[in-house]
Amino acid sequence: MKKGWEIKKLGDISDIKTGKSNAVDADINGKYTFFDRSKKIKRSNRYLFDCEALIIPGEGSQFFPRYYSGKFDLHQRVYSISNFHKSINIRFVEYFLIFNHKHFENVAVGATVKSLRLRHFTEIEIPLPPLPEQQQIVALLDKAFTAIATAKENAQQNLLNAKELFENSLQLLFDNKNWEHKKLGEIATFKNGMNFTKSSKGQSVEIVGVKNFKNNFWVPFQELEEVVIDGKFNEAYLLKEGDIITVRSNGNPKLIGRTLLADSVTGNITHSGFTIRIRLNSDVLLPLFLCHYLKTQKTRKELVDSGNGVGIKSLNQGSLSSLMIPFPKSKDEQQQIVKKLNSLSAETKKLEAIYQQKINDLEELKKSLLQRAFNGELKMEN
Repeated sequence: MKKGWEIKKLGDISDIKTGKSNAVDADINGKYTFFDRSKKIKRSNRYLFDCEALIIPGEGSQFFPRYYSGKFDLHQRVYSISNFHKSINIRFVEYFLIFNHKHFENVAVGATVKSLRLRHFTEIEIPLPPLPEQQQIVALLDKAFTAIATAKENAQQNLLNAKELFENSLQLLFDNKNWEHKKLGEIATFKNGMNFTKSSKGQSVEIVGVKNFKNNFWVPFQELEEVVIDGKFNEAYLLKEGDIITVRSNGNPKLIGRTLLADSVTGNITHSGFTIRIRLNSDVLLPLFLCHYLKTQKTRKELVDSGNGVGIKSLNQGSLSSLMIPFPKSKDEQQQIVKKLNSLSAETKKLEAIYQQKINDLEELKKSLLQRAFNGELKMEN
């Protein structure tokens, strides 16, 4: 440890308290800030605290502190760290707890929902330089983190712009009034996937599930899970090359209508009951062309809007069957459009990878700065 620094336990330099209110005590029109376990700040008509404090959820999966100053109330599963010794800069402690947020994840107890106890806070050891040096470190980190936040925001906007450019180009290629138009049900058949349970006993098969979709275009055969179904496998559920799988049912309605295209298929591979298989029964349309069209924002919105259900939205075969598909009669023209889209998609993914790497690098820079700060390695201004 750097000369002049000392180690103090968090419980010895501050007051650590939990709230007494339930979530029902929050009022959307309340006068005071109300902190619960979520990231959102709610309101309350009463306050228990009036001070500078670090607020940390005592339950959940992530335990990042938030600085707050003023009157506020707390949910009973949220902690307030306040009333610091006069030799302590509260923002210095905030940065230290951000740096060590993984500690809370590691010590939290509980099988399903992780919770923190008072002892998890009081025993935390903090390396502390003299107050003027704490203040300098906070000022340096504030300046650096503000610059990083701006750079990250720019990279995220560039990432969104790249995706939007691809989506707009995709839509423009399909907005051709002179093309043929057919309902999908006129040129394709549909089949819901297989259902199974953990207690199923029978044949083993590989299955395409909702988790395999993500942002993939092709079925990721190397990632498929093997499951056991009841009885003998029905070959009517086998996937074939050119089949398109779409998400039928999901708790997040925005995910229904996602699609995957099957390349050459080897072995017994099927798809789950939360998906629908689309299989072309006419040679007027290329599967690649159709899959690209189904991935346009306009089509996805139409499919999402057609889903029914309150809690879990579901897409049905009727909605797919009535979906109008525009396409040029010429297979050569379809192939040329697919080539353009594949090329555009490849370039877009390159840009996305560049911007995503910049975002990742900026996050690593923040970790590096915090590491140096609490090792006493930041260069102080004279």
